[in-house]
Amino acid sequence: MRKPITATITAFALALAATALPAGPARASLASPAGRSACGSGLVLRLPAPTGRHQVGTTTLHLADPSRPDPWNKSATRELMTTVYYPASTVHGFAPAPHLTPAAATVFGRLDAGVLHPELPSCGVDWAATTTHAYAGAPAAAGRRPVLLYSPGGADPRTIGTSLAVDLASHGYVVVTLDHPGETSEVDFPGRPPRTIEVTPAVQTDPVLNRLMMTTRFADTRFVLDQLERLAAGHHPDASHRPLPRGLHRALDLRRVGVYGHSAGGATAAQAMYQDRRIDAAVNLEGYLDLADGSLHPIAQHGTDRPLLLVGTDGFRDARFDRTWSAMLAHDGPVRRVELRQSRHWVFTDYAAFAPQLVAAGLMTPAERTSLIGDHPRAIPVVRAVVRRFFQHSLAR
Repeated sequence: MRKPITATITAFALALAATALPAGPARASLASPAGRSACGSGLVLRLPAPTGRHQVGTTTLHLADPSRPDPWNKSATRELMTTVYYPASTVHGFAPAPHLTPAAATVFGRLDAGVLHPELPSCGVDWAATTTHAYAGAPAAAGRRPVLLYSPGGADPRTIGTSLAVDLASHGYVVVTLDHPGETSEVDFPGRPPRTIEVTPAVQTDPVLNRLMMTTRFADTRFVLDQLERLAAGHHPDASHRPLPRGLHRALDLRRVGVYGHSAGGATAAQAMYQDRRIDAAVNLEGYLDLADGSLHPIAQHGTDRPLLLVGTDGFRDARFDRTWSAMLAHDGPVRRVELRQSRHWVFTDYAAFAPQLVAAGLMTPAERTSLIGDHPRAIPVVRAVVRRFFQHSLAR
């Protein structure tokens, strides 16, 4: 039986705060006059526009792996939800896709906001109203495009990586973002209530559970790449059998594959590349390269012959990063490290766009913004440029 949602996710949030995040400013109460007056306003947050020349289309894929039981719910087959962003030939007549589905937004507003991320307001935001700069179902532009996979951080949904994914697609990539159900705050599968966190807080400290979490992530990434190969061959991998955007299968150039991820997703990206020769390059956005027992991931033990970029912040750097990333950098190979100043851990996510708007609306204090994303004045364009230029160089043919 699954544990009560609120109890499980609250405990998981506390475990994350205790084991993964350095101490930050205490959360200010929304009982303050500014916060309370804005609390019922239903603020609509906006994502920044992409910077590339391509219009962007999007679709979701519901993938099922009958060969693999779900590790957190062993009575079920492992199922994943992914979002695909790609250059579109036209967006005329197609509607912008929502950032969150209505069902996911309900869970997000109750659990992610104010619980998993205590800096975010627990009320006052219409999380279902934000739209993306990608158009649902638009036909794919002609030509084959490099493929990038994105893995989010522990407990975070794939949706908070939307801004960077859409920007990369506008520059000519097919970007596939994936959730890791069971450890993700919410995953909205078609025709059923969203699936919420099922792992216990012990996943952060128990060596067996922690290893299971990471090996599941590696297997998820490998499976998504398998399904993209099926799609490129003209098969229909979506378990819901919905129509796919015209020309999408012809847009996938699986001879050029990159993977990037944030936090635990950054470690997922690096190690997935080590395990899978189909992946040509990886970006680790501030993910530790070890397990709960302190053992290094094999890529940090043995090095890599393919390009790997380690991107961190000065506000999250600690001895564990220095130990695991120094081990990675000690090997010969195409690996380099970049550090963003005036930045914190979630600067790599959509919170970099949302936090300033929340401060302006009185729903977040400046100290909370600093705790969440830092104070870099140009964080969004810098992160976008660092990731894009790495893949432009690493996946060039």
